Amino acid sequence: MKKTKPLVLGIDAGGTMTDTILVDQEGNFAVGKAPTTPNYESEGFIESARDATNIWDLDINQTFEELAVVLYSGTGMLNTLLSRTGKRIGLIVTRGMEDAILMGRGLQSWAGYSYEDRLHAVTHAFPEPLVPLSRVRGVTERIDQFGQVVIPAYEHEAISSVEELLEQDIEALCICTMYSHVNPEHEIKIGEAAKKVLAEHNVDIPIYFSHQVRPIIREQSRLNSTLIEAYATARGREQLLGVEAAAKEHGFPHSMQTMLSYGGLADVRYPRLHETMISGPVGGLLGAKHVGELVGADSVIVSDMGGTSFDIGAITRGKVPIEDEPTLARFKLNLPTLAMDTIGAGGGTIVKVDPSTGKVSLGPESAGSVPGPVAMDMGGTEPTIADCDAIMGRLNPDNFLGGKVKLNIEKATQVLKEKVADPLGVDVYEAAEGMVNMLEMEAKSSIESIISTRGVDPGEYHLMAYGGSGPLHMAEYSRGLGFKGILTFPFAAAFSAFGCTTADYLHRHSQSVHIMTGPDSSDKDRVEARRQINEIWSELDKKARSEFVSEGHDADAVVCEPFAMMRFTGQLEDVEVAAPMARLESNEDLDKLTQAFEELYETINRSVSGYGTAGYTIMELGLNARVEKVKPELSRRPLGSKTPDPEASKGKRSMYYNREWQEAQLWEMDMLKPGNVLEGPAIVEHPATTLVIPEGDRVRVDEWTILHYEHGEDTKNSAGNVL
Repeated sequence: MKKTKPLVLGIDAGGTMTDTILVDQEGNFAVGKAPTTPNYESEGFIESARDATNIWDLDINQTFEELAVVLYSGTGMLNTLLSRTGKRIGLIVTRGMEDAILMGRGLQSWAGYSYEDRLHAVTHAFPEPLVPLSRVRGVTERIDQFGQVVIPAYEHEAISSVEELLEQDIEALCICTMYSHVNPEHEIKIGEAAKKVLAEHNVDIPIYFSHQVRPIIREQSRLNSTLIEAYATARGREQLLGVEAAAKEHGFPHSMQTMLSYGGLADVRYPRLHETMISGPVGGLLGAKHVGELVGADSVIVSDMGGTSFDIGAITRGKVPIEDEPTLARFKLNLPTLAMDTIGAGGGTIVKVDPSTGKVSLGPESAGSVPGPVAMDMGGTEPTIADCDAIMGRLNPDNFLGGKVKLNIEKATQVLKEKVADPLGVDVYEAAEGMVNMLEMEAKSSIESIISTRGVDPGEYHLMAYGGSGPLHMAEYSRGLGFKGILTFPFAAAFSAFGCTTADYLHRHSQSVHIMTGPDSSDKDRVEARRQINEIWSELDKKARSEFVSEGHDADAVVCEPFAMMRFTGQLEDVEVAAPMARLESNEDLDKLTQAFEELYETINRSVSGYGTAGYTIMELGLNARVEKVKPELSRRPLGSKTPDPEASKGKRSMYYNREWQEAQLWEMDMLKPGNVLEGPAIVEHPATTLVIPEGDRVRVDEWTILHYEHGEDTKNSAGNVL
């Protein structure tokens, strides 16, 4: 049994696999993996944790007893939203706005459509609302954009509305009135009337106020955020508490933490749990930033290919952009999220051929972990990318998931032949490579898109490839893009879980404002702007510290980092700017804030886009409240021989690549040492992932045991071989 004290257990439950990383008091870590169990996430959680403890030969119960932190990023709430199995909600809005839930916004109504469908309006349909119009009521009231009461709230209408909604057996009530983010007076008044009615009818259901969920401008997104908080978080919280209960059954003595969409940790009892809805890919961005700081790579393109999706994002000079209005399940949300793009492309992506036209398509459906790819022999009947990799010899049939699953190559070959190769009239191996290359081209195209839309020079960026399928396909989806360097990791399959463990406890609080300043502002106007900014930052500081204290943290351990969402006056989009100081004590401090905005804007959008003479508008003020925790550390060792130890060699295996069979050298990833250089064709195997190195390419291992991928100048371009 390894003599170590485990401190942090990080779990990332993806659509196909649940990844674990176990960190000890010295920053060392072990990686575990198990199939995701979407209906009972606690089962996949415990099996993945057990896989990690087995690496160090630790007793799982003793490990949980010694852990200080267990953090979990799951899919419970997202599954509830996608499957439409949430609570029955009643909704009260400003009279005249009842149909807003059906109309949405133009941008939202096209969200989720493919390029082909966006070209043909005949296929256009609005997303089905979470609340039918029959459970929506309007109350006469009006507050203007400045927070002034124009029409008082009609209490008798609020009372009758709640009574009518109760007759429809609602399980939660949402209240969202216009401009409540500026003045919540009417929402509070309607809520008080609702509480009286509930008490009279002896009904106990929660009430959700939009000004408490997200006090931010943009009515539709604020409404959606409030509805999702009411609709999905109850079931999601049940699942998280179920996972926590499983941890406590094994001896864990504390509350479990979960990952927030903007990169922080919070207790699973966190009041705004919808902020965890888009937390899946966030861990990878945090891990990339952490590793980048370690190796001196402050600008990184991240690429995470798992079993279900391919997620990409960009870190520019150490800054991770925040997207303030992401789209989820075709709903626009007021939800700060680390900016990432996602396509349906992974190892479990299902391959389809139209029997009439011969048209080939990939996904977006995935086989998931159940029934999984055909080769897993667990009931899957549709061919997947993983099946293609398996029959081409790129996956070890006896070492999938460390040997827990034996791949049925014969069955996968038969299904691929019947459903793909024969309809196309080609050899089964040629068909398999064509499917894989299509996937790699889609992934490459998405990386090219993020490069072009953000106007970045790939020569200034490193590419980090991770996820269970990332190292398997990175050779081709990174080829020819001109990155400064290409990195992957021995723990690539659990890199998102690793990233989660690098996060601190972090709560984000914000408030919409409309403050304008600029070169022509008078001293009086600048003083007033500073007063408003300082007042809101002070209020948010008190709120954040109080929330952390309620979770058991020391108030003195809380570090508050104020920020402002700013734009050049007249623009439509904001940029989040970290404040150079906690308070603006002078007009010079205000100038420093606007200067920080200009510098960040130029970093993201290049200097040609700046327009300081237009002045500056602050649309939102907020702060990130942070409490630090222990983080994993990569061990640094001196570089040794270029030739791997003989023990690292696992022999050779035939691999189909570039339409021919070739003998690939097999290596054990965990046996590689700093300084080793691997020449292709080669396959590097790990219980949780596989790295493929084509002929002419090579990989070198640095002092942190990070794998640096290098393309050969004369290597054939396999991704050109598409059917």
